[in-house]
Amino acid sequence: MKKLINSVDTVLEESLDGLAAAHADLLVLGPERKFVRRRTLKPGKVALISGGGSGHEPLHAGYVGLGMLDAACPGQVFTSPTPDQMIEAAEAVDTGAGVLFIVKNYEGDVMNFTMAAEMAGREVATVVTNDDVAVEKSTYTTGRRGVAGTLIVEKMVGAAAETGMPLAALKELGDEVNRRTRSMGVALLPCTVPAAGRPNFTLADNEMEMGVGIHGEPGRRRVPLASADTIAAELVGAILKDLVPSKGSEVLLLVNGFGATPLIELYLMVNAAKRILDRAGITATRFLTGSYVTSLDMTGVSITVSVLDSYATKLWDAPVQTAALRWGV
Repeated sequence: MKKLINSVDTVLEESLDGLAAAHADLLVLGPERKFVRRRTLKPGKVALISGGGSGHEPLHAGYVGLGMLDAACPGQVFTSPTPDQMIEAAEAVDTGAGVLFIVKNYEGDVMNFTMAAEMAGREVATVVTNDDVAVEKSTYTTGRRGVAGTLIVEKMVGAAAETGMPLAALKELGDEVNRRTRSMGVALLPCTVPAAGRPNFTLADNEMEMGVGIHGEPGRRRVPLASADTIAAELVGAILKDLVPSKGSEVLLLVNGFGATPLIELYLMVNAAKRILDRAGITATRFLTGSYVTSLDMTGVSITVSVLDSYATKLWDAPVQTAALRWGV
């Protein structure tokens, strides 16, 4: 195992310290590094909190700031944060308008965020993301997994929260954005969890895992390595079959790397995916390309399609200033 670490026991703590130092204008660490919070809170705004296992950076801590999250709770690598983290984060960032939890659909995350909501002693609503079309249930889930579409929910709901939208309406919006969003990924090489010191699954040189999860969970099937066009056709085809956007729809296209995929390949996949959408009569009017919801050092890509209307487009275009996303400010 070759990694830039000092000790497997301190990877998360040292990384969080570096994040806080590099972006001290935007965020601060909570006590004992239980959460990362927005440095400047906006009074009267619903507080948005997300979190999950580390190893998916910049999700979630990289999206704390103006126009997105007020706090993020990082668990150990691929391990859910604990309820006390969410409770303390809520206490730190709730300015009186209530709290919205945005939770990826993994059993540990859902269980711990549910417990936190019940114990928080304040008004809390929850949006659960489940945008992955690859499988109906997986190693860590009942129902579909929440993957890169979570970023889109956090961005759009975060923009709406900045305008003063109340808690119930924000939950409704988050659920609607989730319903309009689908994702699917493929792995070419596995990732290595530092504590394990070895790849978390194996692939032959001529194999890929179609529909892989962001923790390396099995996908639909293991298949021979194929061309980028063939991969894009299966990913986008599965998304469109499930999402069923009407012809003439406008969409956001997110092509997301899993941590070790170079941008030259990601932009090649943008081109492949866009051509498929064009042939289907679907127009990508907004794009996001890069490694935004990763799986440590996995080599692979996920594609996310989110149907836009004028309001969703306005929310996506709204100013954002976080460690990982910045525009319009």
